[in-house]
Amino acid sequence: MNTKIFREYDIRGHADHDLPDTVVQALGRAVSETTAAGTPIVVGRDCRLHSPRLFAALTAGLRVTSDVIDIGIVPTPVAYFAQQHLLPGATVMITGSHNPAEDNGFKIMIGAQTLHGAAITNLAHRTAALLSQPPQDPRRLLLATDPHEAYLARALTELRLGPRRPRVVVDAGNGAGGPTAVALYTRLGFEVIPLYCDFDGSFPHHHPDPTQPDNLADLISAVQYLDAEVGIALDGDADRLGAVDATGRILWGDQLLVLLGRALLTEVPEARFIGEVKCSQALYDALPSCEMWKVGHSLIKERLHETGALLAGEMSGHLFFAHRWLGFDDGIYAGARLLELLSRTSHTLAELVTELPVMTNTPEIRTSCPDEEKFHVVSRVTESLRSDPRVLDIITIDGVRARFETGWGLIRASNTQPVLVSRYEGHTQQALKEIQGTLEQHVAMARQP
Repeated sequence: MNTKIFREYDIRGHADHDLPDTVVQALGRAVSETTAAGTPIVVGRDCRLHSPRLFAALTAGLRVTSDVIDIGIVPTPVAYFAQQHLLPGATVMITGSHNPAEDNGFKIMIGAQTLHGAAITNLAHRTAALLSQPPQDPRRLLLATDPHEAYLARALTELRLGPRRPRVVVDAGNGAGGPTAVALYTRLGFEVIPLYCDFDGSFPHHHPDPTQPDNLADLISAVQYLDAEVGIALDGDADRLGAVDATGRILWGDQLLVLLGRALLTEVPEARFIGEVKCSQALYDALPSCEMWKVGHSLIKERLHETGALLAGEMSGHLFFAHRWLGFDDGIYAGARLLELLSRTSHTLAELVTELPVMTNTPEIRTSCPDEEKFHVVSRVTESLRSDPRVLDIITIDGVRARFETGWGLIRASNTQPVLVSRYEGHTQQALKEIQGTLEQHVAMARQP
């Protein structure tokens, strides 16, 4: 068994090489043993070509001791909704999310808790132990239900639209979220133009990852050609939102958080928010009650519930509404809240984006660094930055974020890959260049033998 498939937030790997039936069946038994006795386990899956095989193997393991409720092909937010709607002992979503088509994996909830960190490590140990035991035949029930209509009905009751209905193009990248998103936005009264919203787990048109500009090229063209106001993009399992305006500008996660947060403040002036360490300083300036937190959808969701914040988000487009929604990351519902915002203003999305603070920053930069070294490198960078007179202060919530008079820079170790992650922001292009150069020097010194 390749233990590297057990990551910080989920289980993920190459479907054929890393997820053979024997391992997946043992994983199913391990999840079932972790679940309260006598409670059923909900299982959903995305539309990847190997998801049916993984479903069969996983449920064979689960059904040794637990009944299984099959909710079919669903986006991850519908699986999260099913957890709260059906109240099973556990929920497993089979998905490769935004990974390449040959990958797949599992997002797991025990009760209402999304497994991460030590809980996933413990699950790996139990799975490995079960692999050495003889397999057992499934004995419990396999039931089926479709939670889509309940999800749509609940969303419709929570949304508060104004009179305007701009035209919208939805690009689901042939992932699991297309039909659900189109159905919701259409029922809200919008003219919805689907783009790649049919299921195709080979992702023939583009990779379903809206954080990569190349993957948004077709959506931008469609929005402009069809004279739409907004383009909504979903990743492969629709727990992340991307958006573009009529000029072709891409809205990143922190920009969406500003727009959605400002709209929320008109209803709840004392509302609190959560961002993450990669987000622009413009977010924290625009929403002073926004707390900076660690990267990772499981960690953000946990913090949302701990603090009572009403909205949280990541650069990657994971957006979590606890205000008029259920507190999990849901690209489809977040897209509906963006449409709600537009329905209640005479300003177009492009006009709203033009009013956002302008900062000069880099995308997320990923640099190879072995797993056994990456955290040590970040620790050494942190110590050297403490003695750098140019640094005003540092934040060590997740890696190290150093603030300068003219901007900031971040160095952190990825929790899922053997890489260092960096991002830089400056008041000007020259300031950005200087900050990036300074931190890269600190990293280079920290990596010396």
